[in-house]
Amino acid sequence: MPEYGYFLSCEEFGPADLVEQARMAEQAGFSSLWISDHYHPWNDAQGQSPFVWSVIGALSEAVSLPIETAVTCPTVRIHPAVVAQAAATSAVMTNGRFRLGVGSGEALNEHVLGHVWPPAHIRLEMLEEAIQVMRRLFTGEEVNHHGTHYTVENARLYTIPDEPVPIDISGFGPAATALASRVGDGFITMTPDESMVEQFRKGGGAGKPVIGGTKVCYGLDRDECVRTVRKLWFNQFLPGEMAQILPSPRHFEQLGPLVTDEMVSEKAVCGDDVDEHVSALSAFADAGFDRVYVNQIGPDQRGFFDFYRTKVLPQLQQG
Repeated sequence: MPEYGYFLSCEEFGPADLVEQARMAEQAGFSSLWISDHYHPWNDAQGQSPFVWSVIGALSEAVSLPIETAVTCPTVRIHPAVVAQAAATSAVMTNGRFRLGVGSGEALNEHVLGHVWPPAHIRLEMLEEAIQVMRRLFTGEEVNHHGTHYTVENARLYTIPDEPVPIDISGFGPAATALASRVGDGFITMTPDESMVEQFRKGGGAGKPVIGGTKVCYGLDRDECVRTVRKLWFNQFLPGEMAQILPSPRHFEQLGPLVTDEMVSEKAVCGDDVDEHVSALSAFADAGFDRVYVNQIGPDQRGFFDFYRTKVLPQLQQG
């Protein structure tokens, strides 16, 4: 039976709200936290994007739940040597309850320093080298590295946890899943796809955690929930590689009219039907996931946590 955690959205909420949601998540019975790592929101309606490492510091004091970034891109906007320092400090502050989720990133967040945004196969190559650099730094040894994409000279982390920070790799297709199975400590994906879980486990990921996440919109008025999802998170219904290559929130907003209320109503979990929420999360259990994170879209956070504490989590935990 999977564990169930809460997914904090840095695109939609500021630091104080995120910390309060983490407290409510712990009180509601969620077992861990995911937190997104963005420079921009996907669109202006979401309206936030705090620096994730500052928020993690606050979370480490506010709650006792394990925390994981979902996900950090350690390749373009921030050098992997700096990400390694941030992750190591986060692990120390959480008494070892921190995992670093990484992925190949999106232009939306990573091109802001003006660097060329590489094609997908180069991004995965960069990610693999970045992981190698970070793992060496997590040992506390002095690192000198002159690789294809990164140079590190005389770098040593002095503040490190007792055990190296686990690195879970995000994948949405065969190439990234293969990388995760080969070098990851775990696998992250956002759809309950049993074939990807099987690929990960057969490719070298046997015994390592498979971690997933999904978004819902709890509320008493289902139609209003649909409108909320469409306004704030229409981007998750856009097809293909657009999420990886569009460079700014306004470009996503230009595609908003492609997503209709009907599409959202058909694909998103909206409203207060307990069975609908349970079924969506149970799909991850059926596909072999070990941990599942759920995010509430929109302002009714307290209602969501009450609903999950009293009705949804008890059913899921009965399994």
